[in-house]
Amino acid sequence: MTTPGKIMRTRHGAAPGAARARRWLAVAGSGLVLAGTAALGGAAMGVGATAAAEPEVRTPGLDEVLTPYVQSTFTDGRMATPGEVIDGLRATDAFYAEPPLTGTEAPGTLLKWKPVQVQFGGVRPGNLDAYKIMYVTRGVQEQPVISTGIVMIPAGESGAADPSALIGYQEANDSVGAGCHPSTQWTGGDQIDPAAHSALGPLAQMFSKSMAVVISDVGNDADPSPHGVFAGQFSGRANLDGIRAALQVPDADLPADIPIGLFGIAGGGVGAATAAEIQPRYAPELDVRAAVLEGMVVDQRNFMRVADGSVGSGFAFANLLGLEPWYPEMKIDEKLTPLGRQIADFYRTQCQLSYFSMPFVPLHLLFTSGLDPADIPDFQHAYDDNVLGRSAPDAKVLITSCGADDSPMSLVPAKDSRELAEKYRAGGTDVTYAPSDCSMEKLLSDPYGWGTDLFGMQTVDWLAATVE
Repeated sequence: MTTPGKIMRTRHGAAPGAARARRWLAVAGSGLVLAGTAALGGAAMGVGATAAAEPEVRTPGLDEVLTPYVQSTFTDGRMATPGEVIDGLRATDAFYAEPPLTGTEAPGTLLKWKPVQVQFGGVRPGNLDAYKIMYVTRGVQEQPVISTGIVMIPAGESGAADPSALIGYQEANDSVGAGCHPSTQWTGGDQIDPAAHSALGPLAQMFSKSMAVVISDVGNDADPSPHGVFAGQFSGRANLDGIRAALQVPDADLPADIPIGLFGIAGGGVGAATAAEIQPRYAPELDVRAAVLEGMVVDQRNFMRVADGSVGSGFAFANLLGLEPWYPEMKIDEKLTPLGRQIADFYRTQCQLSYFSMPFVPLHLLFTSGLDPADIPDFQHAYDDNVLGRSAPDAKVLITSCGADDSPMSLVPAKDSRELAEKYRAGGTDVTYAPSDCSMEKLLSDPYGWGTDLFGMQTVDWLAATVE
C-alpha cells in the first residue's frame, strides 16, 4: 500500500464526538461503495475495471482511499443543517449572473470568485477550502464565452493550503441541462448526479496526496440554454482556462509555476484529451506534466454506432444534443419525429441521471429519415471536429479503457483507445496504455476492483508520481 496522506488540522471548528465521526465515515463509505459498485455515468461511456500489470497502475486498497486525511474531513467537519441542505438544492445563486464581455478578454481571465463551503450528501467536510469561479474561455470558433467552475484545495499540516500540484479534473458529467454541473454538485445541489458520485474516490485520493483540483462546469452552470458539454473543442479549452483562472484566485494563493495534471473520464475524458492535445499551443505557459484519460469517446461517430440501441442509447442521444450548441448546422429538431422532438426537448433540460431512461432504443426510430445518427450528413462535421488524436500532447499520458469489447458496458470500441495511444506515441508523446477489465465476470468476482477502477482510482498513483 502507498503511504497515507497527511493528517490535516481542524479548520472548521472543534471535532465532533466519536459516534458522530463514525456516522459521517459511514456516509463516506456508502458513497464510495456506490461509486465502486454502480455502473453510472462513466459506465455508460464504456470505462472499465482491473488495473494493468504495471505497479503504478493498480487498484487501490480501501485504506488508500479512506486515508487519515479523508477521515479528518469528517471528524473536523459537520453535518449540514436542514436549512443549509435546502439552500444547497436551490438553483438561485446570484454568483452565476454574467457580466457583459467586451470581447477583448484574454482566455482564462477570472471575472469573479467567491469562497464556498463544500457540501455533499449532507456533509460539510473540514480541511478543504473551495471557491466558485467565473472566467472567460473560448468556444469552438474561438469566440469569447463564459464558464464557471469550482476550485478545491486540501489543507496542509499547518492549517494552510500547501498543494503539491493542481489537477484540471473533468468529471463524467454528461448533463445538457442547467444546474447539473460541478460547482453546484459540490456545494449541495444535484446530489444524485452519477458524475459526482463517481468522482468521490478519485478526489479523496487526490486530496490525500495534497493535490488541489479545479473542475470546470464547461459553460455557465446556470445558463438555461442547452450545454455543449460533448464538444471536446470547447471542453478542452474550458479545462485549460479554468486552470488559468484558478491560479488568479487571490485567497487560493496557488503558485504560478505549480505542476499541473489533467484528469478526465468518460465525457470528461474527451475534454481532458483535447486539453492535452491543444495545450502546447493554446496554453504553453502552463506546466502540464501528465494527463489521465479514461473511457473517453475517441471518435464520436464510432461511439454512436456502438451505443445506438444499447444500454447507453439515452447517452448517445444526449451526446448529439450536447454537440449541437456548437454545431448548429446539425439542425436536430428538423430531423426528429414528433416523439423524438419530445424526448429532445426534455433531455435538453435534464441532468444526466435522466439519460438512463432510454436503454436499448434504436435511435434511427427517432429520426424521420430512418438513418442511423452516425450516418446523418449534417452531423459529420461535428464528429470529425472532435476526433481525438489530431496532435500529440507534450505531457505524459496514461490511457485506460476497456481492453476488450466483452461487456454490455463496453460502448466505446476498445481498438479506438489502442489506436489513440499509438497515434500519440507516433507523435512523440510518452504514453502508458493500461487496459482494464470490463467483463461481467470481473464485476461478479471482484466488484470492488471493478468499481474502483471504473472511475479511474487505479490511475491516481501514476498521476501523482508523474505530475510532481
